[in-house]
Amino acid sequence: MVAKLSFEQLSALRRIDSPTISNAIETFKVRPRVAGYVGSDIRCIFPELPPTVGYAITCTVDSTTEGRQGIGFQKLYDLLTNAPKPAIVVMQDVGPDRLHSCHAGEVMSTLMKRLGAVAILTDGGLRDAKEVGTLGGFQYFCAGLVVSHGNPICVSVGDEVTISGMRVRMGDLLHGDVNGVVSIPEECADQVAEAAYRVWAEEGETLRRINSPEFVTFSGPEVKH
Repeated sequence: MVAKLSFEQLSALRRIDSPTISNAIETFKVRPRVAGYVGSDIRCIFPELPPTVGYAITCTVDSTTEGRQGIGFQKLYDLLTNAPKPAIVVMQDVGPDRLHSCHAGEVMSTLMKRLGAVAILTDGGLRDAKEVGTLGGFQYFCAGLVVSHGNPICVSVGDEVTISGMRVRMGDLLHGDVNGVVSIPEECADQVAEAAYRVWAEEGETLRRINSPEFVTFSGPEVKH
C-alpha cells in the first residue's frame, strides 16, 4: 500500500495530466516503461472532468454467470468506508462474457461517491452514464457502456487485480484522465508532482523551439512524444 500523501500533494497531482505523470515516473527508473498503465481498451467516459487521483479499492466481480454465488457487495462497501480517501474502486471482471458485463450504474456510483470514492475503474462495462455524469466529479474508466446489469455479484475484495495489463493492489495510488490510467509507484509517489513540473518545463522549451519563427529543422534531444 502506498503511503498516504498529504492533501497538498494530492492536489498537485490533480493539476497534472496523466501522460505527464507517466513521463515523470519514467525519470525515477523504478519499473519498465511498458508497465503500470492500462491499455487502449479502457475508455474514459467523462473526458471533460479534471484528472482523477485516488487510492485503489480492489475487487473481482461477475455479472454474466447465471446462478453464481458471491460474497455480497456489503464487504466492498465496508472496505471502502474504512479505506484512505479519495478512493478509486477497481473492479476486475472474472465472468465468462466481459463484453456484456456491467458492474455499476447510477445507484451504486452514488453510494460509492457518498462513501468517498471518486471513480470506478473496470475492465468490464458500466451504465447510466447520463445520470452518473450529473453526480459532480465522479469518473468512469471502463471497457464500455452497456444497458443491462445482468447478474451482478462480488466475488472477492482486497486481492491484487489486473486491469488491461495493469496490476493493482489495495491502496495503490492511481492517476487517470482522458488518456487513461496510470499507477504511481510507492518509491516515488511523493516526488512525482515535482518531477512532472520539470517534464513540463523541458517540453515547453522544446515546443518553444519548434514554434519559433526561426525554426527550419530540428536538432537536439530526440523527440519521442
